This record gives sequence, C-alpha cells and structure tokens, in this order.
Amino acid sequence: MLANFETGARYHMYHALAMLLTAAAAPHISAGTGQAACISFLTGIVLFSGSLYVLSITGVKQLGMITPLGGVAFLIGWALLAWAALRAIPIK
Repeated sequence: MLANFETGARYHMYHALAMLLTAAAAPHISAGTGQAACISFLTGIVLFSGSLYVLSITGVKQLGMITPLGGVAFLIGWALLAWAALRAIPIK
C-alpha cells in the first residue's frame, strides 16, 4: 500500500510542476491550449493520484478502475502542452 501512495505522490509532484511550467510559459503559448493542459493535469492529479491515495488508505480495490483515466488525462495534458509549444515556435 505504501508503494501505491508513493506512486501517487510522485505523479502528483511531477504534474504540479508541469502546471507551474505551463503557467510560466503562458505569455508565449495560446491561452486556450495552456488552460486546457492545466485542466488536464489537474484532472489527472485528482483521478490518478487521488485514487491511489484513497486505495492506499482505505484498501478499496474498486478505485483502481479510475486510475487509468487519470493517466489518460496526464497524456492529454502533455500532448496539449507540446502542441502549444510547437505552435509558439516562429517559423521563418
């Protein structure tokens, strides 16, 4: 159970930093895409890390079905951030 909690905390930290990175890049990227990336990261933190936290504290195994949805939200957030970064690069 401790390993599940540590995994949730690790991904929570990584994606909280990704949200800070997105906020720092806000002047250079599309506002809509940056906001969507932050929302995806937040959704992933709640679903992925939150389900692992609750699983490790309560032992309710059914919450494990929610965890992959959080992983998908993380992937969407990273894809949106990459898309925003690519669009911000000036093409000459």
